[in-house]
Amino acid sequence: MKRIFEIDPWIVKTHELDVENKRLQESITAIGNGYMGMRGNFEEGYSGDTLQGTYLGGVWFPDKTRVGWWKNGYPEYFGKAINAPAFNHIGITVNGEKIDLATSKFTDFYLALDMHQGLLTRSYVYHGHDAAIKFTFERFLSNAVQEAALFKVSVDVLEGHADIQFDASLDGNVVNEDSNYDEQFWQALEENPVAHSITMETIPNPFKVPQFTVTLAQHLQLNGQDVEGVLTTASGTLNETVTTRLDAGEHSDLVKSVVVVTSRDIEPEHQVERVSQLLDGVVAAGFDELLNQQTAIWADRWATSDVVIDGDDAAQQGIRFNISQLFMTYYGDDPRLNVGPKGFTGEKYGGATYWDTEAYIVPMYLAVTKPEVTHALLQYRHDQLPGAFHNAQQQNLAGALYPMVTFNGIEAHNEWEITFEEIHRNAAIAFAIYQYTAYTGDDTYVNTDGIEVLVAIARFWADRVHFSQNAGKYMIHGVTGPNEYENNVNNNWYTNTMASWVLEYTLERLPKANGAVLAKLAVSDDEQAHWQDIIDRMYFPTDEKRGIFVQHDTFLDKDLRPAASIPADQRPINQHWSWDRILRSPFIKQADVLQGIYFLNNRFTMAQKEANFDFYEPMTVHESSLSASIHAILAAELGKVDKAVELYARTARLDLDNYNNDTDDGLHITSMSGSWLAIVQGFAGMRYNDTQLSFKPFLPSTWTHYAFKMNYRGRVLAIDVADTTTIKLVAGEPITVLVNDKPVRLEVEA
Repeated sequence: MKRIFEIDPWIVKTHELDVENKRLQESITAIGNGYMGMRGNFEEGYSGDTLQGTYLGGVWFPDKTRVGWWKNGYPEYFGKAINAPAFNHIGITVNGEKIDLATSKFTDFYLALDMHQGLLTRSYVYHGHDAAIKFTFERFLSNAVQEAALFKVSVDVLEGHADIQFDASLDGNVVNEDSNYDEQFWQALEENPVAHSITMETIPNPFKVPQFTVTLAQHLQLNGQDVEGVLTTASGTLNETVTTRLDAGEHSDLVKSVVVVTSRDIEPEHQVERVSQLLDGVVAAGFDELLNQQTAIWADRWATSDVVIDGDDAAQQGIRFNISQLFMTYYGDDPRLNVGPKGFTGEKYGGATYWDTEAYIVPMYLAVTKPEVTHALLQYRHDQLPGAFHNAQQQNLAGALYPMVTFNGIEAHNEWEITFEEIHRNAAIAFAIYQYTAYTGDDTYVNTDGIEVLVAIARFWADRVHFSQNAGKYMIHGVTGPNEYENNVNNNWYTNTMASWVLEYTLERLPKANGAVLAKLAVSDDEQAHWQDIIDRMYFPTDEKRGIFVQHDTFLDKDLRPAASIPADQRPINQHWSWDRILRSPFIKQADVLQGIYFLNNRFTMAQKEANFDFYEPMTVHESSLSASIHAILAAELGKVDKAVELYARTARLDLDNYNNDTDDGLHITSMSGSWLAIVQGFAGMRYNDTQLSFKPFLPSTWTHYAFKMNYRGRVLAIDVADTTTIKLVAGEPITVLVNDKPVRLEVEA
């Protein structure tokens, strides 16, 4: 655990430039607006250790899959989130000395991310040969004009005099740290001095994936007035130099406005014209007005999503940080996009979509955003059905295999044990359809596009199982379950359980589906009978003596011992142990059996839940960002309050406190919903099914109060938990909810 920012309910701030943890600071101060995002890199540059990173939604590159031994079925390429042309650069020279906080003398450093509206602020006092100057930097990515980024540099001369030179640039000559042989993924097409723009294009690829074209333009204002600097261009770069002279007591502001468009929306031949039009509007509105609009948009978001915690400012800061980063990554504005594991904060996990979205993002977004936002996530998967069919065909299997990692529906991950063993992600896609339908009460999607997805996944499972003549059961061999610290196991309980559930749910929905869609799907009586036979005779490994579901066939043959037996200096084990040692160990990366118990919660008795929790949690090292929240929810349900609070802290502050020593290369965006889930489903005990919403709240002993709002079937509820629990209906038709198993009728107060 490493905490480098101060505790504040609304601000992530520090008064120290932590050179040893510079990359961690950059990750935590990353910002985005759903369209694009960037790490907290310094505008003026930094010659010390840094990870330069700017990313554009949906812009990626298919890189050749490189493996030592090619296996039939491998994807031809793996997807990379590529570093986009940089547009935040504003070099600063004072009296001939270039400012670089890696070498320059400075005091009074301050860095802050204001979560009210995603505003990043930084300041320091620079001490040069002839001047002492306070520099203040502000930046935000606009939610009002998503193609726009705005930067302000404020200068206050405290002592002496200053000849200041600003070098504001656009730079397409960028690389990825993880690229092969330092390969660049961009090539220059045009530098346009009239439009103050550059146009870049991704390099050609042999996989028939369209190239992306990006045009960026900038405009400068000095003290509120348009300014034409000395402009120079080179291949893929454009720089404008602006100079000013200030004496002690004088102040100056430079505002850099940037607009970025891509070929996802604008054809290349029209991009320069479009960026010019957008930039004119951005400049006319101005930095302050667009920031006001930004603040208003975020105020609306916070009004429906904020979780208020009294008594624990660290817990409060953690959940607000997570919510703000989630909304900076995805708010449903573009149904072609999804929630990437690193969002716009780093290169790692280059795919745009993992199963994390359906398992972790959907249940939160259902309650804190409009139904259309979650519907867009479901539609994203339906639109990519052709890719899922392709993925299954690559393995000579029927139906649809949704990808582990993808930008376009085609599998883009190159590790066999992940790509084609971790097939349990197929069930999460189906479970998201169930969650949406049960929570909203709207069966329009499941009866049309949704049933197409369900049938396609069901057909995959029906082909992927095999019948064991020896056991008289259907089995699924050669898989990796959610616990990625085991590969190529047989009969992973979670995978078998969820495959059976998908078949069951699909059979349940078929009679209710749209007739025209059913006719097209042509699910025969014999096919349905086969699915039912699989359900009836699926093998689920169990241990009657322990009263547990066994993670897979040979799990109990391992050297079973608790994670507490691992020496502290060997944690996390994924950074200290060989992969061979990890695979042979009993240690669990994240919820596996417990993931299934979480999903299908009402199917299990409290005794079953407790026996499995008590057996598996002590062996869990929680080295997946997805782990702590599921365990926190189950611990809360089982009355293990201290454990629930401990695991809430881990999921809420996973990145802020760098629990797993892996945040320096980017945040864990798709697990950030876990803090919300831990409070709402854990501490407040919220559950729902097709007919009933219920709560079983408790208050952590170190908290004095917590409160949140949630929408549910056209209603808005406000839940307030202190010594007593109050639930109010803020808007919508009357509803009866269960609170500690007792019905409570709610009506909007007059």
